[in-house]
Amino acid sequence: MSEEMLKIGIILKPQGIRGEVKVKPYTDGAESFLGLKRVFLDGEETKLLSVRLGAGVAFLGLKGVPDRNAAELLRGKELFIPRSEAPDPGEGRYYIADLLGCEIFTEEGARLGVLKDIRQAASDIYTLEREGKEVLFPAVKGVITEIDVAEKRITVNEKRFKEVAVL
Repeated sequence: MSEEMLKIGIILKPQGIRGEVKVKPYTDGAESFLGLKRVFLDGEETKLLSVRLGAGVAFLGLKGVPDRNAAELLRGKELFIPRSEAPDPGEGRYYIADLLGCEIFTEEGARLGVLKDIRQAASDIYTLEREGKEVLFPAVKGVITEIDVAEKRITVNEKRFKEVAVL
């Protein structure tokens, strides 16, 4: 996949019998799907025929997916859009795709690991990999002190990190 593409969601399952798919967004919310005209699946452009929202997910009607059987074949596939078509996330906000793979350091410079996953909840839950083990911590005020996407580096306050991290 080209570096110009931005991952925006994953197809969870078929929805109904008319070929709709249920999508978990990798964005701040399913509303971000409302303005889209197309997505890319397996590197191929696919036109969006319909977008419905519900309970934090998007239900998409895709061109060339006429029924449930065709939709079933898309289960687990990720959706992308050209980065040039993505809205600016805004000051102090970042796309998940830009954060994954960042190295996490304390303010004193100690390397803690690499960010492997972000789970969206009331506060995002970051998963870092450290010496082959997963460490989870909430991305709440006072824990993350700096994010530098260009350098692929996230800095945390060690004291706050140790208070909230789950090993």
